[in-house]
Amino acid sequence: MLKLGGRVAAEAAAQVHALRAAGHDVVVVHGAGPQITAEMERRGIVASFVNGRRVTTPEVLEVVRESLHAVNDAVCAAIGPDSVGLMGDEIGLPAVQVTELGLVGDPVPSAPAAVLAALAAGHVPVIVPLAAGPLNVNADEAAAALAIGLGADRILFVSDVPGVLLDGEVAAQIGVDDAEQMLKAGVFEGGILPKLEAAIRAARGGVHAAIGATEVAV
Repeated sequence: MLKLGGRVAAEAAAQVHALRAAGHDVVVVHGAGPQITAEMERRGIVASFVNGRRVTTPEVLEVVRESLHAVNDAVCAAIGPDSVGLMGDEIGLPAVQVTELGLVGDPVPSAPAAVLAALAAGHVPVIVPLAAGPLNVNADEAAAALAIGLGADRILFVSDVPGVLLDGEVAAQIGVDDAEQMLKAGVFEGGILPKLEAAIRAARGGVHAAIGATEVAV
């Protein structure tokens, strides 16, 4: 499982091809954070976040869908004809609504039939993190839930940061208990929060997790 940040999504095709050449099935989940923020600014919509998660109104959800669809097209084009773009809400990605964040959902581990069919056909599913509702789902959390539901061996969170930074240095490995304690203590902030939380969830669910060069291990 590869989770791609919006800034690096279209450039990650080489990783997909390398993994497939090594004999691995690959599922991709991508975000579109920078694109969503830029389009919201263009439309004069004020963004609001809670612990790194975007508060989503119907107006914001429209921007989210359009931006994610555009990134999905770019990622699929970069990977090539073996890719299959899938909208999470259209394939029944399940989530529990987080009402205080609006049209936002916490994804539930699942193995959607459309993803299994794409893999069986030798394709690379490229999934937009929207859930049935539709609900906006954090891409990191969606990737972790899918990795658990699909029984993935490994999940790699790819972004424009090299890994989890501790005292200005990239940590080679961080245990989930330590990570949870540091999260509670407020050691981390911003975009790394949902990535680390998702990596912890994946690791707890039996999936080997890494954020860039940092392994998150049980």
